[in-house]
Amino acid sequence: MTTKSSILDATIADYIVNATVREHPILRELREETARLSQWRMAIGPEQGQLMALLAHVIGARRYLEIGVFTGYSSLAMALALPPDGYILACDVNDATTAVARRYWESAGVAGKVDLRIAPAAQTLEGLRRENVEPFDMAFIDADKTNVDAYYEAALELVRPGGLILVDNVLWDGAVVDPSVDDADTRALRDISLKAGRDDRVEAALVPVCDGLLIARKK
Repeated sequence: MTTKSSILDATIADYIVNATVREHPILRELREETARLSQWRMAIGPEQGQLMALLAHVIGARRYLEIGVFTGYSSLAMALALPPDGYILACDVNDATTAVARRYWESAGVAGKVDLRIAPAAQTLEGLRRENVEPFDMAFIDADKTNVDAYYEAALELVRPGGLILVDNVLWDGAVVDPSVDDADTRALRDISLKAGRDDRVEAALVPVCDGLLIARKK
């Protein structure tokens, strides 16, 4: 099994995956299909999916909010981890890539857990806030990077106290520590890690799994 991490030494990264990851066969099929797409690096790696599932089990998650679905690896990993009455609200704008996700949700028998909203995430999140929905236990942010702060703030409103907010790609292939890189995406990812690290509303940790995963626990 080959890891998608570009941060860790490849030998160490592959050792972690090969030693510890127990990937569901349908997740493996989805990962292999996604690997044939030109944007395959948008998907999370299997070691990250397993970590997210473990976190869901630790906090007893039942309701999960996903901002950015792509082909559905993270949502499928979480759907498999959630209890039978689990609920996923998934936000994306791409009918083509989420059609892949739908196929695999169906194949795994978890499609009934997933409420996919095809619309700009900001629009969906604002609707959820207006509706005063039941709080989520966990949120995962893996969408357009320039709006990551807005998604983080929305997730803080929508996640229960003690719940988790996860932000993907916060190491951005190492660009966040390269002073010569100053594009909008990189600045947004630097800023969200610095913000969470100093945010009194959360406890935070940045884990160098795959492309960097920021984990914030809402107080």
